[in-house]
Amino acid sequence: MVSGSGFRSACMKNSATFVPHEEARAMKKVLLINTNTEKIPYPVPPLGLCLIARCIEKSFEVSFYDAAAHPETELKEWLTAVNPDYIGISIRNIDNTVMGRPVFFIPDIIRKYIAVTRDHAKATVILGGSGFSIFPEEILAAADLSYGIIGEGESSFPQLLDALEKGKEPQGIPGVIYKKDNQYRINPPDFKVSMPDVPFSVMYDRLQMDLYRERGSYPLQTKRGCIFSCIYCSYPNLEGRNYRLRDPAEIADEIEEASGRLGDILFEFVDSTFNSPAGHAEAICKEIIKRKMKIRLRTMGINPKDASPALISLMKGAGFRQIDCTPDTASPKMLKTMKKNFSIEQLQVCADLIRGHDMPTMWFFMFGGPGETEETVMETFSFIDRYISGKDMVFTGEGVRIYPLTEMYDIALKQGFIKADDNLLEPVYYVSPDIGRENLSYLLHREIAKRPNVVHALDSAPKPEMLAEALAIRKTQGLEEPMFRTLLRLKSKYQ
Repeated sequence: MVSGSGFRSACMKNSATFVPHEEARAMKKVLLINTNTEKIPYPVPPLGLCLIARCIEKSFEVSFYDAAAHPETELKEWLTAVNPDYIGISIRNIDNTVMGRPVFFIPDIIRKYIAVTRDHAKATVILGGSGFSIFPEEILAAADLSYGIIGEGESSFPQLLDALEKGKEPQGIPGVIYKKDNQYRINPPDFKVSMPDVPFSVMYDRLQMDLYRERGSYPLQTKRGCIFSCIYCSYPNLEGRNYRLRDPAEIADEIEEASGRLGDILFEFVDSTFNSPAGHAEAICKEIIKRKMKIRLRTMGINPKDASPALISLMKGAGFRQIDCTPDTASPKMLKTMKKNFSIEQLQVCADLIRGHDMPTMWFFMFGGPGETEETVMETFSFIDRYISGKDMVFTGEGVRIYPLTEMYDIALKQGFIKADDNLLEPVYYVSPDIGRENLSYLLHREIAKRPNVVHALDSAPKPEMLAEALAIRKTQGLEEPMFRTLLRLKSKYQ
């Protein structure tokens, strides 16, 4: 992969605009659409689409419609103004993954965006995104479309456009799903040894960053791939089962450039696990510290096995204000069942490190997996009481969403929760028969009520007035603490 300093000036020079230069007027037009309008817990910039834009902007005139920033009623006007030849639509989320109050996003995405593009443009529509990649055939069939990209599209999307331009069948292009003879044909994704050769820098000149500045973040990937085998997780199917790492210097280059251009904005590392493989996260922190950057950082996915005093100290020194830790369970039995890569002892050491360094942390646990019982539920709550600071938020999920091509799917199939021909696009959840859905719900609500810092997924969205007060307090008092700590202090007032 090219270095950050090498591609920065090239990206600046080649950055596409809504109105093309004279020499670009003969180019075919591509409109990229972000359909993710969710702002809870915070709005998420469309990283994938921005990278796609960078990969095609020398060959196509690229426009960008961010549904999070523009009302859906404006899409028709954009289609008329742009008159695209091709439309790429990203689907990030299938549903809200809340068993007790499920929200299924796909029907609205089809109605508000896909159907509108089909009715008001003659363009070829291509679907993609992480959510789409889990259910590609089902979503294409529901939307009555012919083309999609599974997994990363930085290489496949330009190749598909080239094939369509030449009237060729996209056979052999990795990750492409297409319709032929009324059947969908899938080319398996090719997760290469290295990261795609993509200029990550200057990727947000197309977005209204003010939308993401106050509560959102600038997402960064330090790698792709996941080597772990958690039974419910689709990450390995989306990114591959081997790590592909970015150079720490390149990551620091991107942070430096974006910070200088955008000002004070929170940077978030969005890897599935930030601190694996061991040493990579440490090298990134050292590079940031060496450059004496004054920035705010957070990350998801701290893995307990590779947590160490040196790592947490380096993270604090680099500017981390918040981390997420996602052990999913603190029951020794359930850790084995869920095929986590760490022991209860390693989890306890990790929690002690976090608390000892006063690193603000959001903890995530899911209940109801195979073999879950009242005893295993209470083991997790005992861990919360003993090891997690009352200043930190604990998020609890009820039931396990069943995704295809996971071990959880195989278990659910074997136990009769699902049938082989079931369409799982609309949310289906597993709850261990050893505890039962009704009993699990009762236990969770009973135990959560005893602990002010523990939140059920059903109650994860703060009330509008609560959020408004939290934002006002943070502004008037100049608070730099994570938003969840401000909200926790207001929680009892709004219950």
